[in-house]
Amino acid sequence: MRIVQITPGSGNNFYCENCVRDAAIVKEWRRQGHDALIVPLYLPLPHEDMGSGDVSEIFYGGVNVYLQQKMSLFRRTSRRIDCLLDRPRILNWAARLAGMTNAGDLADTTLSMLRGEEGRQAKELERLVDWLKGIDKPDVILLSNILLSGLARRLKQTLRVPVVCLLQDEDEFIDVLPEPRQKLVWETISQRAADIDMFVSVSEYYANVIQEKLGLQKERIKVIPAGISAEASVPPGPRPKTPTIGYLSRMCREKGLDTLVEAFLTLKHNRKQFGQVKLRIAGGKTVNDNSYIREIQDKIKAQGLTGEVEFLTGFDQAFRRIFLQSLTVLSVPERRGPACGLYVLESLAAGVPVVQPPVGVFTELHRAIGDGMILTKSDTADALAAALEPLLLDVNYANQLGKHGRKTVIEKFSIKKTGQSLIEVFDSLLKTKEND
Repeated sequence: MRIVQITPGSGNNFYCENCVRDAAIVKEWRRQGHDALIVPLYLPLPHEDMGSGDVSEIFYGGVNVYLQQKMSLFRRTSRRIDCLLDRPRILNWAARLAGMTNAGDLADTTLSMLRGEEGRQAKELERLVDWLKGIDKPDVILLSNILLSGLARRLKQTLRVPVVCLLQDEDEFIDVLPEPRQKLVWETISQRAADIDMFVSVSEYYANVIQEKLGLQKERIKVIPAGISAEASVPPGPRPKTPTIGYLSRMCREKGLDTLVEAFLTLKHNRKQFGQVKLRIAGGKTVNDNSYIREIQDKIKAQGLTGEVEFLTGFDQAFRRIFLQSLTVLSVPERRGPACGLYVLESLAAGVPVVQPPVGVFTELHRAIGDGMILTKSDTADALAAALEPLLLDVNYANQLGKHGRKTVIEKFSIKKTGQSLIEVFDSLLKTKEND
């Protein structure tokens, strides 16, 4: 089957669960013998997670999208000029400098993108359509998230193929937009949802969230959990001798990094039991997170614990594999309910247990995984510290939980199953199309 997956890039600035998920799916399809291609939008994708031939050139380059939103002149410029602004080096530089992933600053651009052929980036849409017409025609197009639904109508008109849309954490982006734009974004998505043949959510929890937000019929959303790639499920190495807590996600307030640090500081107050405990933090950041991270680092410094906390810069696949091997337990105490929590699956696949708050998909994952994943009694730092205690005091206990979690995740959450389940959805849509 010929599949084109359209995915927004993160500019290699932070651990982007959607990027990791999409890259893993495309690689798995290619392993299964399908002709799958990932098409990046806005910013570059993390190339270390890609195979040769998996990725096309960048479309909707972030700098061009921004300029076309702000100035009518750039809606008429030649491709020669646009091409200069689409160079990966320029896009990565712009992402680091301007914080292009900040949701509040992108409200108007988000609406314009959702309007597709009627938006200010219509020139970019026509370029994408023309490019897709010039390659081998895909059997299906897969959109990485519902914020790309503005592309669907034009793609279907031209290519006459089904368009499927993945669902994962779009509400995190939309619900911080300023009003009245936030309401208008949801209304526009609801209208554009009619152009999508099928939605695929990573969890039952998030399927219910989107169904309520958009008023979709239940049968229009399939639930297919994210899967762990073969690279992420390699056998774990020796466990660390020093009890170590880990954090793996974007270093921002929404992901609860400050809550984890507060829990760590609470534990460290009991020097007799937790004097040797370390904290390792990874996952990257945007420029908008810098002041937040400095506040956390100042608090750690004031407690005299700077030498016992590491802020690491890496987050690519090779780094994550080594990083997870250095941990006793992982925790990313997100403030709002996430749709997926891919880092939970990656941690457990590495044999590292996780401690999470009882929000979003975490309760669903806990039911599926059981031992290996511990839910806190509440979302407070004190509750997190209490849940971390027994794993840090008894590393053998933590290792046992990690082994159980690894076994369950590999059995239930393989990327092979995810890829096959998506192919079944595509086959069903293509058969329906043939019968129409």
